[in-house]
This record gives sequence, C-alpha cells and structure tokens, in this order.
Amino acid sequence: MAMKINASQCSACGACEFECPNAAISMKGDAYAIKASACTECDGDEPKCTAVCPVDGCIVKA
Repeated sequence: MAMKINASQCSACGACEFECPNAAISMKGDAYAIKASACTECDGDEPKCTAVCPVDGCIVKA
C-alpha cells in the first residue's frame, strides 16, 4: 500500500518531497503527488511525509 496526497488540500510547501527517503514525491501541476510504485510507507515506521506535512489529513493511505 502507498500514501496519497489529497491535491485539494496540498499547500505545495514541499516539505514532504525532501523528507521522502524513496524520492516518491514530486510536483504535479499545482500540488505534490506520490508515485505509488515507489512509496513503501517508510517500511513500518510512521511515514515521514505525514510527519512533516503542515496540513492535517492532506496525506493519507491510498
């Protein structure tokens, strides 16, 4: 399973992109998106993207 960014809630701050250890996050249009095939949910730890995202509920399990 992978994480997903709700584009309508994304503030495009970029914090998640730099925190992702798998380089699975990139800008797509006006918001960031997660490449599902590259996302590992940080292998059992709390996903790093959700830990740094300033918008509650923006990044969720796909």
